[in-house]
Amino acid sequence: MRTDTAGLSRGLRSRHIRFIALGSAIGTGLFYGSSESIRAGGPAVLLAYLIGGAAVFLVLRSLGEMAVASPSAGSFGEYATRHLGPLAGFTTGWTYAFEMVIVCVADVTAVGVYMGFWFPDVPRWIWVLAAVLLIGALNLVSVKVFGELEFWLSLVKIVAIVAMILVGIAVIAFGLGSGGGDVGLSNLWSNGGFFAGGADGFVLSFAVVMFAFGGTEIIGVTAGEAEDPEKTIPGAVNSIPLRIILFYVLTLAVIMSITPWQSIDDSGSPFVEIFAGVGLKSAAAVLNVVVLTAALSAINSDIFAAGRTMYGLAERRQGPAVMLRLTRNGVPWVTTLVMIGALLSGVLMNVLMPEKVFLIIASIATFATVWVWLMILLTHVKARRAMSAEETAALRFPAPFWPYGQIAAIVFMAAVMVLLGFQESTRVALVVGVVWLALLAGLHALCVRPRPSAGQPAATAERTAEEDLAELKGPAGTPR
Repeated sequence: MRTDTAGLSRGLRSRHIRFIALGSAIGTGLFYGSSESIRAGGPAVLLAYLIGGAAVFLVLRSLGEMAVASPSAGSFGEYATRHLGPLAGFTTGWTYAFEMVIVCVADVTAVGVYMGFWFPDVPRWIWVLAAVLLIGALNLVSVKVFGELEFWLSLVKIVAIVAMILVGIAVIAFGLGSGGGDVGLSNLWSNGGFFAGGADGFVLSFAVVMFAFGGTEIIGVTAGEAEDPEKTIPGAVNSIPLRIILFYVLTLAVIMSITPWQSIDDSGSPFVEIFAGVGLKSAAAVLNVVVLTAALSAINSDIFAAGRTMYGLAERRQGPAVMLRLTRNGVPWVTTLVMIGALLSGVLMNVLMPEKVFLIIASIATFATVWVWLMILLTHVKARRAMSAEETAALRFPAPFWPYGQIAAIVFMAAVMVLLGFQESTRVALVVGVVWLALLAGLHALCVRPRPSAGQPAATAERTAEEDLAELKGPAGTPR
């Protein structure tokens, strides 16, 4: 097994990795984005989540195969560089970092909104700044501290979701609370039918549905700091998609059974309807705690993922060498500070963000996420085809349904990207995405050191990442 982790600390256990992935994927997309997908597809959005979840599972299994065989801090960016070329790795890595920044800005801005519920007279930017500095500082301590923090934040969030589902089932089964004639499973098919949004609404809902699954690919990034990648990665990859699908499908089924789908709007989270259904006076406060925890958890995971991705880019000389600097505990502190700096833009966004900013941010993040997933699938296909029969047989965690499952997933992801152009509110994502990829291609051509030409020794053309890292260390080998 090849390991490309330089000086990163291996402190993440199986429970850390599973909850990191859950924390990154269960957040804004579920608590607020679900209202957008419900309005587009009606009850049939449940089927959309199942189909989207199946496609993401194939992506994660393809990534898991490569991560177990070669755990790397650069993860899918590193794999794309090896099998598809430097430009593919460059665009994949930086697009993933871009995705994390966008989602983080939305989440950190939401923290200010949530805190305003309890402290309406305190300026929102104070809470945004406090959240950025707190989570950023904890990420700088050590990877074990990060893992423990994410474990407990995600645990609180998951327990809250399970509680919502159980309370909702009680409302439906026993008629608890005001309920009335509007409560029941019949809401899933009696208000215009299961496909109430029509075929076009069902298809268009995938634009938001796939945003909700974004973040699960962080499993590949954690491989570089997992204590035992050969055991922890397969367990996480196999369990996370099922859990997420159950959370999304069960939760949204309960919500639409309590409140008819056409009554759900984007004025707030649809989750409050579960508590309101039983007449819980503190429903708003309980919900506020949950969504605040969800936002902090997502910020925590995304700072980690983006920082490690940029570290991997620097290892491959696709980013500034200064990003290779580590703390004594093996944490890439420069990349973490870069993320903290990027998130400070959330303070400005509190003043300038329009009301529809969530859908715009979600669609841009969807473009970035699906692009990364496409590159993972294409990389896996290229890597597998280059293997001999003996190498394929020796794989410790082979992806299933090869090659038809991977081909179907590639077609599905490409279709989702095309769907972004069918709505005016999401069309901006295609424009931003194309401009972003063009910018990356230009930067790669101008700034990334070219590969050695034919006949020129690689050693004289450019130094290795290990030499860059050595230069950044003091005489005793400790990072400056």
